[in-house]
Amino acid sequence: MPRLKAGKKRKKVKYKTITLKITSGQYKSLSNFSKSRRTSPNKVIKKAINPYLTKYKELDVTIHKVSVNQLALFSMD
Repeated sequence: MPRLKAGKKRKKVKYKTITLKITSGQYKSLSNFSKSRRTSPNKVIKKAINPYLTKYKELDVTIHKVSVNQLALFSMD
């Protein structure tokens, strides 16, 4: 059999770790839900937040500049 040509290599995906604290009741509910759907809790969470993450991927975040005078209003000097 002829050997297939190697295609263009795919760019490696970078992953970031996020820590999330939930109560024991929420954990039990999440694990029961994931067991009933035959999936992992991680996949359930990813699927739930995916619509929010895809909307804002290319959004430019603007930081509003606060004038120097406004900072003096809240100081207790």
